[in-house]
Amino acid sequence: MQFENDIKAVDALHQVYKDIKAEIGKVVIGQDEVVKSVLISIFSNGHCLLVGVPGLAKTLLVQTVSNVLDLNFNRIQFTPDLMPSDIIGAEILGEDRNFKFIPGPIFSNIILADEINRTPPKTQAALLEAMQEKAVTAAGQRHVLPNPFFVLATQNPIEQEGTYPLPEAQLDRFMFHVHLGYPSFEEELTIVKNTTNNEVVLLKKIINAQQIQYFQKLVRNIPIADNVVEYAVKLASKTRPHTAHATEEVNKYISWGAGPRASQFLVIGAKCHAAISGKYSPDIEDVQAVAAAILRHRIVRNYRAEAEGLSMEQIIKNLF
Repeated sequence: MQFENDIKAVDALHQVYKDIKAEIGKVVIGQDEVVKSVLISIFSNGHCLLVGVPGLAKTLLVQTVSNVLDLNFNRIQFTPDLMPSDIIGAEILGEDRNFKFIPGPIFSNIILADEINRTPPKTQAALLEAMQEKAVTAAGQRHVLPNPFFVLATQNPIEQEGTYPLPEAQLDRFMFHVHLGYPSFEEELTIVKNTTNNEVVLLKKIINAQQIQYFQKLVRNIPIADNVVEYAVKLASKTRPHTAHATEEVNKYISWGAGPRASQFLVIGAKCHAAISGKYSPDIEDVQAVAAAILRHRIVRNYRAEAEGLSMEQIIKNLF
């Protein structure tokens, strides 16, 4: 893709985002904020964790996104007996008596890691290593994953029996932690009407892998004012109890705050949020727009906060 300058390129990204959202909207009814977060994650070259009860179209959303973006898609259903080799692949003895590597389902552009907390830590770690390194190692050989590579993991917040919750260090690998809520009554009416007939929706492919890589680089090139960067870094540092910028509420209710990766994602996320909104440089409102989804899984509340019913969203909002 070639544009006269970055301003024209940002205009193109803004239009592409609107086209993608309109196309996804033909299949996925409502969930506008979730779709927005997923697309910001992709254009920011990050990963996304979706938390919601069953039946809220998490799988349908990812399949639809992969269709519209013309990307390869694989779904991995995480279970207690899943092994690392089941997702990254394994070496087998071929007919020529030589070992050859058979790639696993992780060799795809978009991975839906369904119910990631259902599988033991070593399999979670294999996926999370691939997310960080964009490559896997099998039998001492490094195998590079396709580019772009995007993981969308899901968790069911209700049933915790027989699950392996992700440790904070592994949750930190995800750019966004997004909550899916129930659809409104009107949205549910539309969903039921659309899914109980024989109508088949044909989706247009809006952009391909090469164009996505171009826009990922463009997002990083977007200029950002020093005061906005300072605001983002200060927002992350405010979450750390008993440090210079910590608020009284944080000292009282938080046992662990967000690390430097949160500051990086706040800046990248703000740049991308500005671009898809048609702005050429992010402001403080763009940082605030992505803050909840970025900080939510990086802050640990203490028992007092839970006992008093203080939600993570309220704590983050009070930091603005």
